[in-house]
Amino acid sequence: MYFSKNEGLLLQHLFSSDESIAEKTKIFSLDELETATSNFDQARILGQGGHGTVYKGILADQRVVAIKRAKLVNATEINQFINEVALLSQIIHRNVVKLFGCCLESEVPLLVYEFVSNGALYDKLHGNSHNICSLTWKDRLRIAAEAAEALAYLHSAASISIFHRDLKSLNILLDDNYTAKLSDFGASRSVPMDQKQVVTAVQGTFGYLDPEYYHSGQLSEKSDVYSFGVIIVELLTRKKPIFTNSSGEPINLSNCFVQELREGSFAELLDNQVLEELTKDEMTAIINLLETCLKMRGEERPTMKEVEMRLQLIRTIRDEPRSGQTREGGNLPQLASDLVYTCSDNMVNWMHQDTANQASTERQFMVSMNLPR
Repeated sequence: MYFSKNEGLLLQHLFSSDESIAEKTKIFSLDELETATSNFDQARILGQGGHGTVYKGILADQRVVAIKRAKLVNATEINQFINEVALLSQIIHRNVVKLFGCCLESEVPLLVYEFVSNGALYDKLHGNSHNICSLTWKDRLRIAAEAAEALAYLHSAASISIFHRDLKSLNILLDDNYTAKLSDFGASRSVPMDQKQVVTAVQGTFGYLDPEYYHSGQLSEKSDVYSFGVIIVELLTRKKPIFTNSSGEPINLSNCFVQELREGSFAELLDNQVLEELTKDEMTAIINLLETCLKMRGEERPTMKEVEMRLQLIRTIRDEPRSGQTREGGNLPQLASDLVYTCSDNMVNWMHQDTANQASTERQFMVSMNLPR
């Protein structure tokens, strides 16, 4: 009964129609997963969220896995589950979490992934003292480049284009070597390679959500680019995408960063560790990249392939630093001043740009942040 309710026949057809998928993805029995998790013992819980619980399991062949068990079951969640299985079964990339299979015999469907040992990037940046980690700027830059490479692959190198639609630091996992792995494709959409956008119900997470997509419902690869820009700001500042200021008011990180950038005081937002480690050349390049990623109009943003290439170039700057480029202690005001004046002309123009349309869009988006959803 549950197998049928959870669209088991549809998945069986999917697997049987493609040999390569059948080789990579298995339909597990409930007995196998109960044994792997000691009957879903609470001690095996890796994390819990609004949509379900993730358990650590050990399969009969000794593979360590993460097993995602949904909390509630309705038609929308089952569709998201089928969507995630269908998409991930077609993806092979070192920076995308591997899907080993699923189980359809319980009331709630279960997904079986590779176990990614170091948890989410979000927890390393914002977690409690147990989870938080002093990631170096070099590591943050590498993680960003790896995630960008995976997204560029999803957008343009896979057999179909895949838009993630809920890109955030919580969905970037880190393995033993702190290698980035994109995860959680339940909200993702696949589109034909020749189609640039698709109209959908708006899904995503406030703080990361593309304002243009929010207002129009038109999802494109550039929606992921905006969300990725927010993650870069998160890596630079170590602030949450929606953080609380000294007065206790919720602040949108990307809007705050853009405003501070225009006023030339953005360096005050940066994480101290980042300020101590990055160079002026790196910072100028990062700011110029953010300029384009956080544009209000999607058509003005770069593709993820362009973002990936620019991040790799910045990593080259990091690997071959010029003499005198590293910030010295106590030079924060001078660094901020230098960075504003070393940005490109295009960047300077953007910093002072305040057209009626863009200002209106920003105000509407900020107002919408306070509305219940």
